[in-house]
Amino acid sequence: MSSLDSFFSTVRLPSMNEVAHDLINSLNQDSVSVQEVCTIIGRDPALSAKLLQLANSAQFGLPRGVGTLDDAIALVGMARVRALAVGACMAGAFPILPGLDRQAFWQSCMGCAGYTQWLASGLGIDTQLAWLTGMMLRLGELLIAQAEPKSLQAIEKLPMHPGDRWRRERQLVGFSEGQITAELARRWNFPMQMVQALQRSAEPLLEQAFSRLGAALHLASLLAEAPQATVALDTLPVEVIDSLKLDLDWMRETVPDKSTFLNVALG
Repeated sequence: MSSLDSFFSTVRLPSMNEVAHDLINSLNQDSVSVQEVCTIIGRDPALSAKLLQLANSAQFGLPRGVGTLDDAIALVGMARVRALAVGACMAGAFPILPGLDRQAFWQSCMGCAGYTQWLASGLGIDTQLAWLTGMMLRLGELLIAQAEPKSLQAIEKLPMHPGDRWRRERQLVGFSEGQITAELARRWNFPMQMVQALQRSAEPLLEQAFSRLGAALHLASLLAEAPQATVALDTLPVEVIDSLKLDLDWMRETVPDKSTFLNVALG
């Protein structure tokens, strides 16, 4: 593929309903109110039910059950509910293709989302925006598989070491999944901070304009691919950790287990 425009001319973008587009647009609006977000979500009964299912799951960890979106927003905050809503819309818009393990795929997406959010909490970055960016990273692979179905087996072949997927994608189509997801995010009017982070996720130190979220996304993806995050911490690229001025002791003390991460693809 000579360019991302050429690549996107060969794929059919997932269908996103008006509610999803309005939620995405609200990510660019600093002044959006809780009621506005609640009204947008409420126009989609299936999405509302999905969010209440998530809110009442054990993984969500609320102190009591919730029966309305207002309750969910009151307990966990508008930013988190909105991020979950957009994430659920994205998960529903992308069917998993034949040859790709659905459960393993979404576990990887949720692992990347959770670790990106965790790192963002230590960097002073918007944690909900970080979660959503991490959740979206691998969606580009689904578009690669749509454009070139035969490439999926080569991308997913075993053994799969952290970082192998990016190298294989670039060899096969010329772009990493993050670069493709970034272009999708740009076309759908996601915040530019997310677009830039996705663009730089595979090689965060090679870009002229450094993205802290992109560097965090790089580390999070490596952790999500590793069998044990606590062990993988010592194999992460030191130069990326140093670029973020992350404290390794803090990382070792606070790194979460991926089993604790919420999965918006459940159900």
